[in-house]
Amino acid sequence: MANLNESLQDLMTMEGAICAAVVDYNSGMMLGNIGSGVDMELAAAGNTEVVRAKMKTMKALGLNDAIEDILITLGRQYHIIRPSAKLAGIFIYYVLDSGRANLALARRKINDVESKMTM
Repeated sequence: MANLNESLQDLMTMEGAICAAVVDYNSGMMLGNIGSGVDMELAAAGNTEVVRAKMKTMKALGLNDAIEDILITLGRQYHIIRPSAKLAGIFIYYVLDSGRANLALARRKINDVESKMTM
């Protein structure tokens, strides 16, 4: 089991990683972050709204399922939001350089890190 700081450091070993954060989506508070290039306080708050909206929509649609990840592709970056399957109310936010990162490997990396993460 990896603690929060170890988990964030592990995410940064991925080719193309720019920054990452762990966020409490009940409060919108960032619990930890690493890297630079994005205002992570603002991103944590904004992406909290994304997660809440998706959860609300899934409930309204009667979908009995869980979000694995939410992917936002920009011109030069991938933004991956992964709600934790085992830590209620927590999501990982991961930003990568799309020119250097392999999206499939990045999704696998965030999955592996999330499955081992402890608070």
